[in-house]
Amino acid sequence: MPETGVPAPLPALFELAAPASWQAVDFISDLHLCEALPLTFVAFAEHLKHTSADAVFILGDLFEAWVGDDMGSRGFERQCVDLLGQVTSHRRLAFMVGNRDFLAGARLLRESGMMGLPDPTLLNAWGQHVLLSHGDALCLADAPYQAFRHEVRSPRWQAAFLARPLAERLEIAAAMRHTSQTRRQFDGAAEADVDVAQAVQWMHAMGAAELVHGHTHRPGSNTLAPGYKRHVLSDWDLDNAKRAEVLRLTRGGFVRMPPAGA
Repeated sequence: MPETGVPAPLPALFELAAPASWQAVDFISDLHLCEALPLTFVAFAEHLKHTSADAVFILGDLFEAWVGDDMGSRGFERQCVDLLGQVTSHRRLAFMVGNRDFLAGARLLRESGMMGLPDPTLLNAWGQHVLLSHGDALCLADAPYQAFRHEVRSPRWQAAFLARPLAERLEIAAAMRHTSQTRRQFDGAAEADVDVAQAVQWMHAMGAAELVHGHTHRPGSNTLAPGYKRHVLSDWDLDNAKRAEVLRLTRGGFVRMPPAGA
């Protein structure tokens, strides 16, 4: 893998064109859904059901942990999948994996009805070209996390991990989240941010003037370089921090807003 701070090879380009009939697209990320955050789940469900947007794009870390698609048969996770399936019957939902749910696969997409998005994806909506990413792949200065990410995204590692019993996988994930040293490796350093040069290189190569990403939990918009702007999504936590935000794209540009029903 690349050394710290050294630009990685450009990822393959996946382009998605929004239908001309669409009027708005909502972007959210980092909800970390789990049984311990019931109010966050309710807010998520209410937004999916009542938003006026034509589509909702979830850019990673929808779940606190997803250790394989057989999780979808468990109580809370089954509730999540059923909710997504109900919404996709009348609204487009798209999902990009993050560092917490990178093991989400074809079964989850099939049962939920969501469209899978590669990281990154170039969205072409009403003549606006927007690059979408979870954001963790761009945090180049965080060498331990990048090494971990490189390892666990390999087909060999994933096949070996998924071969373990579900209960064992859940125990491993819980241990990683609750031990400070491994949690830093699992999630990345709290102070890490995307590498500006790498982000601009991606945007320039893919013809995007704007970047939308999550992962860092530091919502806001700023100019990375002349002609290149990024928008960072908020994490959601209605149970403790009382925080949630939606970034909406319309023909007029981006606007930040509370979830529908909030």
